[in-house]
Amino acid sequence: MDPVTDVRFTIDRDARVATAGSCFAQHISRRISQSGYRYLVTEDGADLPAEERTAGGYGVFPARFGNIYTTVQLLQLFDEAFGKRDAPSEAWQRPDGRYVDSLRQQVEPRGFATPDCVTQDRARHLPQVRRMFEQADLFIFTLGLTEAWRSRTDGTVFSAAPGVVAGTFDPAKHEFVNFSVQESYAALREFLAKLREVNPAVKVVLTVSPVPLMATFSDRSVLVANSYSKSVLRVVAEMAVEEHDWVAYFPSYEIITGSFAGGLYYEADHREVNALGVAHAMRCFMRHYIAGGEDTVPVNDALFVDHQASQNVLCDEDVLDAARG
Repeated sequence: MDPVTDVRFTIDRDARVATAGSCFAQHISRRISQSGYRYLVTEDGADLPAEERTAGGYGVFPARFGNIYTTVQLLQLFDEAFGKRDAPSEAWQRPDGRYVDSLRQQVEPRGFATPDCVTQDRARHLPQVRRMFEQADLFIFTLGLTEAWRSRTDGTVFSAAPGVVAGTFDPAKHEFVNFSVQESYAALREFLAKLREVNPAVKVVLTVSPVPLMATFSDRSVLVANSYSKSVLRVVAEMAVEEHDWVAYFPSYEIITGSFAGGLYYEADHREVNALGVAHAMRCFMRHYIAGGEDTVPVNDALFVDHQASQNVLCDEDVLDAARG
């Protein structure tokens, strides 16, 4: 099943491709890299020993920003990278005494020794984010969530709820929010306009993550909350495509969740996308959006995918399970 029918543009092997978004975006970045195409990494830790680069999670994302689940979070990162946002990131302490960046809490698995180390690392990080936005020929963003936690004082959206990975939840300082279609699209629309200002030739592909919610803070079943979230994100993606002729939608959500698949594209937990599903989605993507990409992806390539690697994805929602345990 290949549901891609409207391809607005293609890119060649030399194009610089950057990805961001939810956990599923990591599958896309890996496949592009493995297929020999030019995956853009601006923060690669090249000055560090190999073992430190691995331990520090370098290369998982174009720059070490971690998962970006909401459009508001994406706009927030862009504005900070280009000096349009003054609200600083906070350093939160973990139970082991180490510190994390509140806006990318799992990007440094070892944590930081002091709050100053968090500040210094973020100062090194943001110019690399700026380079990514300026240099990318294709930017792929996977919309993942509408639910988020933010600061009541300055509106900062955090990468995970305070108190889950680090820090302490304070109802006077922190609040839960479930973004609407209007709020989600307003942030995405503003981001796209600003991106084109700094990179006039960039193309954008939007996807919606097929990974369902693990938990919700709303007063409804997680099944109902998931349906709301994915519906909002799918509508937001469609609105962006309708308004911008340089933005396209890739149906990874439909490929993985479609009834024709019979649920076979999920792991035993019925949540994580397995190697077969990733291979199907990426085969369709390479065929339509990457010039010559179909030649690099054999029809039965799922047989050659490392199933363990397909599960080795950094996902902030996984810590919710540990927190409940």
